[in-house]
Formats: sequence, C-alpha cells, structure tokens
Amino acid sequence: MKLLHTSDWHLGKRLEDFSRIEEQQAVLQEICEIAECEQVDAVLVAGDLFDTFNPPTEAVDLFYKTLKRLSNDGHRPVIAIAGNHDSPDRIEAPDPLARECGIIFAGYPNSVVPPFELESGLKVLRSEEGFLELHLPGITNPLRLLLTPYANEFRLKTYLGHENSEDELRTVLQEKWQELAEKYCDNKGVNLLVTHLFVVKKGDELLEEPADEKPILHVGGAQAIYTENIPNQIQYTAIGHLHRMGRVDSAPCPVYYCGSPLSYSFAEANQKKYVLVVDAEPGKVATVQESELTKGKKLLRKRAEGIDEALLWLTENPDCLVELTMVTDTYLTAPERKQLSAAHDGIVTIIPEVKNASEFSGGNKKSIDLTKTMEELFTDYFRHEKGQEPNEEVMKLFTEILAEEED
Repeated sequence: MKLLHTSDWHLGKRLEDFSRIEEQQAVLQEICEIAECEQVDAVLVAGDLFDTFNPPTEAVDLFYKTLKRLSNDGHRPVIAIAGNHDSPDRIEAPDPLARECGIIFAGYPNSVVPPFELESGLKVLRSEEGFLELHLPGITNPLRLLLTPYANEFRLKTYLGHENSEDELRTVLQEKWQELAEKYCDNKGVNLLVTHLFVVKKGDELLEEPADEKPILHVGGAQAIYTENIPNQIQYTAIGHLHRMGRVDSAPCPVYYCGSPLSYSFAEANQKKYVLVVDAEPGKVATVQESELTKGKKLLRKRAEGIDEALLWLTENPDCLVELTMVTDTYLTAPERKQLSAAHDGIVTIIPEVKNASEFSGGNKKSIDLTKTMEELFTDYFRHEKGQEPNEEVMKLFTEILAEEED
C-alpha cells in the first residue's frame, strides 16, 4: 500500500499584500501529478487546509477541485482532517457529497465517518469516534486510521469523554489511541495515525512553531504530545502543523511532519518543501520517500548596503518574493523607494536600517529599531513601561494575539 502525506496548505493565505493563490494552484497541481506518478492508493491531508475559518471563495474552489482530482473518481480515498486554522464545521459541511467522490473529512477528534461503499470498490469497513477502517480498490489488506484533528486541551478531553481535568492530555490521548489500536489494529492491515497536534520526542528540544502561525503551545491550547504516547501497533504517524518537513522519531514508528507546500513567511526563507510518499504493508515498519516540491516562489531575505547594491541584487533575483533590509546613511526617500519598487515586483517589505539613526531621531527622542521582530519590540515596550521583563505567560499571550490578528 502506498500513501501520500501532505498538510498545511493554508489556502487563501497572503504574504502581506501579496496573494499566493496562483502559487497554490501550481503546487497543488504538482502534488496531484506526484500522486498519479507514484500511483498512490490513498492521500492523507493532515490539517490546516485553509488559512482562516472563513477562506475566500477562490481558495474554497481550489480546495475542492484539488481533492476531487486527487480522489481519481473515488478510486483513491482522500482523508483530510481539520487543523488549528480550520473551522471543523466548515470542513465537515460537504461530507455527504464528498463521500460520493471518495473524499472523507474529519473536523473533530470524535467525528464518526458514516458507512458507505462506492462502485470503485472503496468501502468503509468499520468506524467509530476517532477511528476509520477502509477497504481500498485493488488492495487486499485494509487501511486503519486513528484520526485526531486539532482541538484545544479542554475540548480534546471533552471529546474523548475524560472528566478528570488534572490528567495530562498526552496521557488521555495515549489511553484513547491504545484502546482503539488494541481493538482494531492487528497485523493483518496497515495501521496509521493522522493528527494535527504538536508531537515531539520526549527529551528533545521543542521545535519552533512557524512564524505568523496560530500557535498550538499557547495558553489554553494543547500541550506537546510525545512519540512514546503512540501505540506500538501504528506503522506510520502523519502530522500537520510545523511547516518544515522533518522526522520527529523512528520509534515506535516513523513519525513525520511533512511541512507546508509553500514557504509562507520569511522565517521559512530558502526552505525546501516536500510531500512524503509512504510504503506500508501489514506487520512491517513503513518506509518514507521525500518528494520535493518546486512550483512555489522562493522567499529571500537581502541586506543591502545602499541603493546600488540593492538594485543590482534585485535584477539578479527576479522571480521571488523579497524582504529587503536597506542599510543607509539617511532614511530612504520617496524617489528611492519608487526606484526599488520599479526594479522588482516581488518586494514584500523594505526594512530601513539607518547607520546614524540618533542624528535623525529629533533630539533626545528615542528611535525605534525597525529591524527587530514584533516580539522584541513588545519586550522593549514592556520593559520601558513596567521596568521589568515580561514573563513567559505574557509573551505567550502576545504571540497568540499576533497569530489571531489576521482573523
């Protein structure tokens, strides 16, 4: 059995004033071509399908057209779960019609997929809250899926029917996953876990969540889940949320973030993007093949000493999106900004860095260092107003506010 793992499409997402819809069309077309070329038997989309709860119409149209093509007229099931950017109700709304095309949605951790069978041979064999077993066309052994879409910690415990609020979420999830695995996941089928949570190897340093991303690890969110919480019966774990592709652990099975198909912030500049093709058969550890995606524009950061250096670099790097830091003796003039914009149509932002800023700050008035991040600027402001550093909880709340700003 061969499966394709993708996630974090963030359809409808913009980069400042730049629409990414054409790039998203191109890269989703590339994903469809990989699915055809590799002749995958099922597609897993591990959350953050859209960028907001109410995505633009063009993003919704692209989403459904892509899933329909991936499903190959019901011969290849597409299983898509909600992430922390998605509205669970919106994700599940078209489910009755989608099932006729072999597309299966799960918006909540306790969602139940109704039984159905298509002429292609695709059939739901068994289903309950958080679990799905499928018969795939032309495949003898069944595909079993533990499905855990995103929900914050309180809702996750509620959905899982757990009343003791003092127990750690990872313990609650482990018990639920283990219960399902022991009930359904023997070595006569392929057993997978698909989730949109923050999964780490215990003892490893926490990976950084994407810039401009709604954080999962925030006040009121969901704590990190350990790979040791995954049942031994699981042969591959497909995770969404982090935008950089990477293996989290190899035990008890390969545990992977596949990453986003495009770079969505300049913190992801020069990152390579992938989908993962997973080969799995009953009773054996799955093998993973990385398939690089090439259709998105590169996001590049450039720090230029003066207008001439900037103009030369811009002409040498035409087809990309740019964060340009301008190091100058004085502030940029309007004609200079116009000259830069005329030289390149992909300049997303220009960050001025004045060498002698104090000379232009109006006497004793303190200048603001615009090269700093929003978090650094907030820390400076908090220190100035309160006379102390903001504590961890305050910083987490500020990060959450930043992430919610778009919505």
